[in-house]
Amino acid sequence: MINHDLVIIGAGPAGLAAALAAEKNGVKRILLLERDKYLGGILQQCIHNGFGLEYFREELTGPEYAHRFIEKIKKSQVKIKSETMVVNISQDKLVTAMNRSDGILQIQAKAIVLAMGCRERTREAILIPGTRPAGIFTAGSAQRYVNLEGFLPGKKVIILGSGDIGLIMARRMMLEGAEVKAVLEIMPYSSGLLRNQVQCLDDFGIPLRLQHTITRINGLKRVDSVVISRVDQSLQPIPGTEELIDCDTILFSVGLIPENELSTGMGIELDRITGGPIVNELRETVLKGVFACGNVLQVHDLVDYVTEEAEIAGKAVADYLKGMRVKREQVLNLLPGTNVAYIVPQQIAYEQVDRKRVKLFLRVRRPAEDVRIDLIAEGEKTILSYRRSIVTPGEMVTFFLPEAIIGEKTAYIKVSVEKNSREKEG
Repeated sequence: MINHDLVIIGAGPAGLAAALAAEKNGVKRILLLERDKYLGGILQQCIHNGFGLEYFREELTGPEYAHRFIEKIKKSQVKIKSETMVVNISQDKLVTAMNRSDGILQIQAKAIVLAMGCRERTREAILIPGTRPAGIFTAGSAQRYVNLEGFLPGKKVIILGSGDIGLIMARRMMLEGAEVKAVLEIMPYSSGLLRNQVQCLDDFGIPLRLQHTITRINGLKRVDSVVISRVDQSLQPIPGTEELIDCDTILFSVGLIPENELSTGMGIELDRITGGPIVNELRETVLKGVFACGNVLQVHDLVDYVTEEAEIAGKAVADYLKGMRVKREQVLNLLPGTNVAYIVPQQIAYEQVDRKRVKLFLRVRRPAEDVRIDLIAEGEKTILSYRRSIVTPGEMVTFFLPEAIIGEKTAYIKVSVEKNSREKEG
């Protein structure tokens, strides 16, 4: 039996930042477990730039961003076990893992940070009919083939889904000499960052066909064509709009799923919208001393936000181990209202002893311009408003909950995104 103060599951950007923040705040015995051979997670295959603009105020590639944290980890006292798979975590924080050199490991932790990241949804998840030929990839697996292994998956490409990985891979495939015939999106708006739509599609003349989907895949040994159709407001294909497009490769960019099999095995309650654990402002789950951060908690659009969230969790671990927390008399629940899909954190559970405000993250359900973010307490009383010029589902919305609002004697605060009108401005 091995004993550690803190065990972190996953050494991607969330796990690395959480480990460094925990050590900085006085946590001594930290163990970082990673199933891959290398640290850095998905960042190692993201060779495009655009990382670090928020956190470092610089424009970095994914490997460059990861390298900065890996170098700090190497100089720290954090212990690392790579190529180690965690197979179970009990509610009393006993971690069971395995690797080639140690065999079965049992590690008793005083605190745990879940930072397992997320995985891609596949063709099977969206039930597209047709044959089962070669040439069908998720956008992330194609990214790995091209950027890390040096293989070009195909020459004539259709991309389904306008998530950020799909948009980035549209540009990447064009740069490698492939023809990207179209990016299809079932919704009436792109689900990725606006900057990626401009830089990856518009700048390369790649068409984005909104309210379209693949309704059949054709091919025996290899994909040879797809049938696409326009969809109605219920996202159902419209008969008579079918179109046959020749291609040899299909990339799916149809959403990400937080990796929470270990979390559910522990009995942690998940948010049905995010797919990640329900947490308080310290990123602590319903199990005391078990924290979650990064894409295992909510799918982020910027790695900078992943790092910020992981640092909150890392410092919170230190406070937990030191007993430096004061619970509120009443938990303050944060509820999604009009045009809000979800909010993280979902609760405020502690007095803000060393901070004056709490940063909230949310995603909207549909795009809107000239809006207010209204914070509404019990009795439908609007207590604070923030104004935004534009909001979209593909871009995280962040704002702060000030100390004065946190101190309100209310059981909940509902957050709504409303069309702005001058007479209602806060």
